[in-house]
This record gives sequence, structure tokens and C-alpha cells, in this order.
Amino acid sequence: MNVQIEVLVDPLEDVLALLGATSQISASMTAGGRWAVRFDPPTGVKFNAVRRGRCLLWVDGVADPISLEQGDCFLLTLPRAFTLASDPETRPEPAPPLFVAAVDGVARVGDGDDVFLIGGAFTFGDRASTLLLASLPPVIHVPAASPEAATVHWAVGEIDAELRQAPMGGTLAAEHLALVMLIRVLRLHLARGATSGWLAGLADPVVAPALRAMHDRPAHPWTVAELARVATVSRSTLAARFKGIVGQGPLEYLTAWRIELAAEGIRRGGETVAVIARSVGYGSESAFSVAFKRTTGLSPRAYRRQTAGVG
Repeated sequence: MNVQIEVLVDPLEDVLALLGATSQISASMTAGGRWAVRFDPPTGVKFNAVRRGRCLLWVDGVADPISLEQGDCFLLTLPRAFTLASDPETRPEPAPPLFVAAVDGVARVGDGDDVFLIGGAFTFGDRASTLLLASLPPVIHVPAASPEAATVHWAVGEIDAELRQAPMGGTLAAEHLALVMLIRVLRLHLARGATSGWLAGLADPVVAPALRAMHDRPAHPWTVAELARVATVSRSTLAARFKGIVGQGPLEYLTAWRIELAAEGIRRGGETVAVIARSVGYGSESAFSVAFKRTTGLSPRAYRRQTAGVG
């Protein structure tokens, strides 16, 4: 007897795959005595983990400093300058010269090695800020003491081990582990009860079934009534709950997601605009072109010219 098992699309996995998330491990840093280092705004999503000691973190635009203890890590989701320091009074020195002078992958600051941090960054495709990052707070702090953070600490520990032991393929393994850490930090953010944004919708019992249905069948001609049946609520309840949490109505979200899928298809090349339009649920190329330009500011063909070779 053949048994068919339906596998539903995981929207978080769906989005991370679409965004082409990649990671890069940077030089580690050791510090001691009184010290402070000022970092320029990162180009991607930055993370650091404290493997030994403690320090303070200031992020531009965030009112209060964050106390980082051994085992803590943080994710900086926006391109903001930040400072790591032993205390509030020490004048920071710029990070770039310290990391240029790193020896064996370790930058050194201050006097001694009371503190040891590892770090890196994640990069995404050109639509990431709209689709994922805008829904996150500027910094996500993961304290070592929080029991739900155990899997994050495991990933950080494995990254540290790969970098210290330097086995064959260690750098690549560390970069893949960093992506594991990213997913787990995002899960932790959801577990803390994010109240708004796309990620919060994934944890909401009403919104999540509708999101999964749209990701599972993006080309289907969904209506609010049909999505409400999937979520087992009324149309008005789904519409209000979806907009209140995600920030846009269900069909607005569906249009935006279809355009993201289409944009990826255009970047990859190999298919005509008409074929891509049909694959994401548009019956005519002209209707698709109007929706695409309204969302991205470019016609599909202009977008293809601009992103030629990107994918």
C-alpha cells in the first residue's frame, strides 16, 4: 500500500532559501584590562558571541547598553555602528586597524585576554530588508542564562571548535553552523513572543496556517474567504488579525510574495517573463508587469537588465 505524506512548506525556510542567506566568519577578538572598540555599520547581519569574560555593547539608536556575559551572543540586524567595551569611560579605538593586524585570525585589544569573542556576518539577496529584516528589532540579545537558548549556544560552541582546531573544511563547516545559529536565533525571537511583523505571523495560530497555505501554493488564486477556511476563522477575523500582525492584508502579502518569487526567477534567467508570470499565478504578462513595477519600481525587463549575472 502506498501512503502519501503531505509535506507543508515552512515559510521561514522558504524565505531564507529565497534570500540566498550566506555566512562569513570574521577574525576573533581577545581583549583585557580597560578597552573599547568602535565598529562601523556592518553591510550584512552581524553576530558576535562571548566565549570568555564579559563586556558591554552599545548599538547606535538603542537607548541602553547591553551587558554581555560569557556564553551570550547577539544579532545586529540593521546597519548600525556599535561599540564593545570593558566599561563606559574608556575611549573606543576603531576596529578596522585592529582586525587588519590580526594574528592567526585573532585581533587583540587592551592588555591581556580576559575576554574572547567570535563573530561573523550573514549576507542576503537584494530584497532581504523588505522581506525579513524590517520585521526584526535592531539587536537580538541571547543571554546564556535563558534555557531556550541552549541550541544557539551549541551552534556557537561548534563554530568556535571548528575555528580553533582548524580541521579540513573547518571554515566551511563554521559558516554552515553560523546559518544554523541564525535560524535558531530567529526561532528564539519568535519564542519570546514577537508581537508584530512577518515572523510574528509564523507563531500566530490564525495567521500561520494562511501563511503556510500561500507559501505552499503561491500561484493558486487565493481569496480571503478560502484562506479563512484554511485558518478556520471568519474572513473578517483573518483579515484583521493578518493585517494587525503582519502589517498588510493577506492578498497584499500574497502579491508581495509572488513578486519575490518572480524576482528570483528573473535573476536566475533562463525563462521568459511570460513563463515566470504564469508560474506565480498571473494570467497575463501585462498584469504581472504592472504588479512587478508597483512593488519593485522597475519593469520585469528593466529588473532583468539591472540584475544580470546576479542569482
